[in-house]
Amino acid sequence: MAFLRSVIHALWMFVTVVPWGIYMVTASVWSNGTQMWWLAVRWLRWVVGDVGLAILGIEIRVTGYENLPLGAKSPAILLVKHQSTLETFLIPTLMPHPLAYVFKRELIYVPFFGWAMGRMDMIHIDRSLRAQAFNRVVEQGKRLLAQGVWIIIFPEGTRIPRGQKGQYKHGGTRLAVETGAPVVPIAVTSGKVWPRKAFVKRPGVVDVSIGRPIPSQGRDPDELMREVEGWIESEMRRLDPDAYPG
Repeated sequence: MAFLRSVIHALWMFVTVVPWGIYMVTASVWSNGTQMWWLAVRWLRWVVGDVGLAILGIEIRVTGYENLPLGAKSPAILLVKHQSTLETFLIPTLMPHPLAYVFKRELIYVPFFGWAMGRMDMIHIDRSLRAQAFNRVVEQGKRLLAQGVWIIIFPEGTRIPRGQKGQYKHGGTRLAVETGAPVVPIAVTSGKVWPRKAFVKRPGVVDVSIGRPIPSQGRDPDELMREVEGWIESEMRRLDPDAYPG
């Protein structure tokens, strides 16, 4: 049954992403960044909203909404645990602000999905140009944060198998210190139902826990990232103890 659900969901994603991608590229001619964002969220809600998750039998349980900064222009940098593709699609549907992902430039060449991302006001970088890439992140990050757009980063850099911890890179906290924006740590137990690099998704409950904002002003990026890492990994063990025996 899980395999059949996964096939149906994959077909649902495919038949919706093609017209959505075409529409996004076309709409970018007359739409501004905010309008483009909410058009993107509409498709993400098809994929991981009521219809998409009902197909897979997945339920989302969110705690910590009260920790999100208030105000239309209040800045935030979201640092999110990364176990699967699910949180990449899910987090935007949960947030009250437009988000800007920091992602590798190669993704904009992926048909339809990447073309749509390339037309949005996000931060795509050439990772071969490290110093210049970070300067670009800071420059664009300051501009977007001033507009009320939150930045989302996966500090582990790639999807990490359930029950494991990747290397937390300090790019997100460096950006926070440079811009003065607080960081919001987020733990997600997506690996329980949507394993890394697995086609078959399993029914179940995914917990999303939003931590309290951590001020960045006057902080050392490495020390700040250690605090973020400590909170996320401790919260992961609380939310999914079966994945962390001992």
